Amino acid sequence: MVGHNGTLYQFLLVLLFCSGLTAGTLEEVRERGKLRCGIVESSPGFSSIDDFGQRIGFDIDHCKTISAAVFGEIRIEYIPVTPHTVFTLLQSGEIDIFPDGATWSFIRDVSLGLDYTGVYLYAGQGFVVRRDAGVKSVTDLDGATICIAQGTTLEQNIADYFAANGMAYTPVTFADIDKGLQAYYADRCDAFTNERLSTAGRIANWPDRDEHLILDEVISKEPFAALVRQDDPRWRDIALWSFNVRFAAEELGINQENVDAVRENSQNAEIQRLLGLHGGFGQKLGLSDDWAYHIIKHVGNYNDMWERNFTPLGLQRGLNASWKDGGLHSALPFR
Repeated sequence: MVGHNGTLYQFLLVLLFCSGLTAGTLEEVRERGKLRCGIVESSPGFSSIDDFGQRIGFDIDHCKTISAAVFGEIRIEYIPVTPHTVFTLLQSGEIDIFPDGATWSFIRDVSLGLDYTGVYLYAGQGFVVRRDAGVKSVTDLDGATICIAQGTTLEQNIADYFAANGMAYTPVTFADIDKGLQAYYADRCDAFTNERLSTAGRIANWPDRDEHLILDEVISKEPFAALVRQDDPRWRDIALWSFNVRFAAEELGINQENVDAVRENSQNAEIQRLLGLHGGFGQKLGLSDDWAYHIIKHVGNYNDMWERNFTPLGLQRGLNASWKDGGLHSALPFR
């Protein structure tokens, strides 16, 4: 019996030692020399390619945020994903982070082996309809045919909403958002439903944009947050606090243009900690102490991102404004 227990004890020690040798995501990313970031293609405002062949968008800025924190520069491999592939790719380690619009829901949080990293966008599901159809409210869609993408929370939201309001509808489902939107445009359905900000970006350049109306109503809350694997708490902390840098920078009046001057001249203790002048905050994450400075230098604060990606589409911040301006975003303190 003593010998058996001794063997078991030795086995547990070996197991503990081996688990300690397992590289975390941060080490894997550094050894690879680039961040593998999962993105959804063709979503203007969120993820698209400009006239110079460069990737731009809110989600692209999320990828750049993590890369700047880890490397102090932009080193990213962008990996296209769909609602059907993204969770598997993240679970298997094919991508390091999924920064796109993944709604933070109970089932996803507790059953996928993934962790959310803080809400960065408050969105909601809405509908686009033809202006000449005379639809003024969601209640006018009773009995309508509605195009919708599969594999998202949208399907459950619309089913719950229509059932709760005693309304009927016929869903026409598609493998992805763009196919559903194309079907709506081809008049295969009366309306198309999706997250409203994403829809606004996708239809912004339609030649007959004014003939389509995005209804004011939203039928769901869609709090968006980036996703990482659940087995690496330090990597989750890196993502959460890197995104938080952008909220803190906005509240503290730091942006892409003035960050160097602020770093050199500010006597504010929290700013000095944020920008790596003292406190050793980066070391606590396994990063350089100027990690937050690099985020602001390469990406900017939250408002910089909004102005760059969403303001050209005519989108107001609304709930995504800072708490100082009546919105929901509030930075966690760097202390």
